[in-house]
Amino acid sequence: MAFGIKRQELNEWKRKIDQGEIAFLTHYWLDDRFPDCKTVTKVGCLDLDQLADWGKRYGLRKEWIHHRKDGYSHFDLLGERQREILLKEGLSEQLWQKEKGTPEI
Repeated sequence: MAFGIKRQELNEWKRKIDQGEIAFLTHYWLDDRFPDCKTVTKVGCLDLDQLADWGKRYGLRKEWIHHRKDGYSHFDLLGERQREILLKEGLSEQLWQKEKGTPEI
């Protein structure tokens, strides 16, 4: 279940994807399969080859891309790998804001 995301954040993520950029969106997320994870970062791009190449730099397999018919295909980053990649991408504030903030339900 996803929550704690503002419409503006979602629209900005989609806009970047539509423009061919690698786009990041971190939000609160609860799933019984991953009880230790409270957030997920979705990394998307309209160009799936570009997205796969980006993921390869971090050991992510092309097969792990969540393919969506609406054009917003993405990798889901969780846990330690999420933290590691956001730090390397200079986007630690996305994770920090969600970890320290209060979820908007």
